[in-house]
Amino acid sequence: MKRVITAVDVPGGGELRIPTGSIVTAAARETAAARGVRIVELPEDQLSAIAPADGTIAIGSDHGGFRLKEALKPILEGFGLQVRDVGVTEEKPADYPDIALKVAELVAERTAARGVIIDGAGIGSSIAANKVPGVRAALCYDKASARNSREHNDSNVLTLGARLLTESQAEDVLRTWLGTPFAGGRHQARVQKILDIEQKYSKKGTS
Repeated sequence: MKRVITAVDVPGGGELRIPTGSIVTAAARETAAARGVRIVELPEDQLSAIAPADGTIAIGSDHGGFRLKEALKPILEGFGLQVRDVGVTEEKPADYPDIALKVAELVAERTAARGVIIDGAGIGSSIAANKVPGVRAALCYDKASARNSREHNDSNVLTLGARLLTESQAEDVLRTWLGTPFAGGRHQARVQKILDIEQKYSKKGTS
């Protein structure tokens, strides 16, 4: 069966490597063109050798989220994920937009399959990360919001507020977010509308 490539599959930049013979939707081609992404077809055996591992997850925090970040890293490793920590490495004051950008870019470029960002409230990191094309960052505060963000919105970045959640609560949110697949179906069309908005304003920015 041929793989169907939709706009959701297009990264924020670089290349999109797909199996030879894949069906690329018109929306995917438009999104790739708007982001300057080159679509490259390769045989399956070559693709698997160079594609970023789905098991890589980027994580970062500012000083307010440092302790929670360190506490959650073993949870990620317990899922068999390869953790890429972009900082910080201590509780010295840091600006959350800088950390959010690092995580978001790794996800947009598909160097990491997903990302986790932690600051004091999680709000600022979510706003910053969502400025990066291809990123759908969701601030989640309980298991229900984590589940919804994955099932309905196909979020690829999770943001957490270290001052609003206990370590146990944050772990519940993270486990739920990691373990919930995107439902697709009617939700796919709605995610596509989000991508259409992104594409519309990306064009304005380059005109």
